[in-house]
Amino acid sequence: MTLDVASAILKRRATKQFDARHPMSAQDLETILGLARRMPTAFNIQNWRFVAVTDPDLRREIRKVAWDQPQVTDASVLLILCADIKAWEKSPERYWANAAPATRDIMVGAIDQYYRGREQVQRDEGMRSCGMAAGAIMLLAESMGYGTCPMDGFDFDAVGKLIRLPEDHEIVMFVAIGKPAEAPYPTGGILPSSEIIVTDRFGE
Repeated sequence: MTLDVASAILKRRATKQFDARHPMSAQDLETILGLARRMPTAFNIQNWRFVAVTDPDLRREIRKVAWDQPQVTDASVLLILCADIKAWEKSPERYWANAAPATRDIMVGAIDQYYRGREQVQRDEGMRSCGMAAGAIMLLAESMGYGTCPMDGFDFDAVGKLIRLPEDHEIVMFVAIGKPAEAPYPTGGILPSSEIIVTDRFGE
C-alpha cells in the first residue's frame, strides 16, 4: 500500500497496540530510514542518529523504564531518535564534500561561527532536526501500511545508559513502528484554524 502525503497525514494516528508477531523486513526499515536521512538539517550537518532497537532483551529493559508501555516491546522496531549535539564540529568539511572548494570553505566557516560557544543553539538544532525526521518517519511508515507511535514517556537517563548513549548526544524521542493489532483511537478533536493560524502578528 502506498499513500500520498496528504492521505498519510490524515490517516496517521498514534498506535498503542501492535501485533508483536509481525516482523518488519530489513528492506522496509532501510527504506524508511534512508528517506528520513534526506530530511533537512541546518548547514547540512545531518545531526540526527537513529537507533533501531530490535533486540528483545534490550526492548524489555527499555520497557521497564518507559511506564511499561507495550509499544516498546510489541512494535516491529523501536526507533530512538538521538541528536549528536556536537555534530557541527566533527569534520564539518565532510557535510559539503560534493561542493566546490570555495563553497565548502565558506560553509565550514559559517558552521563554526554559528555554533561555537552557543550550547543552547547546538541543542535546539538537534531537537529541530530530529523533529523533522520523526515526522517523515511516521508518514513514510503510514504510507507503507505500518502504524507508528511517537513517544516521550520514558526515563531519558535510564534509556541513555541502556543504549550507551555518547556524552555529546541527547535522546529526543521514540518512534515505535509496526502493524496495528487494533484500530487506533479516532482523533480527539481538531482546534479551529482561528486558534492555530496567526496572520502577521498575535493579537490582530
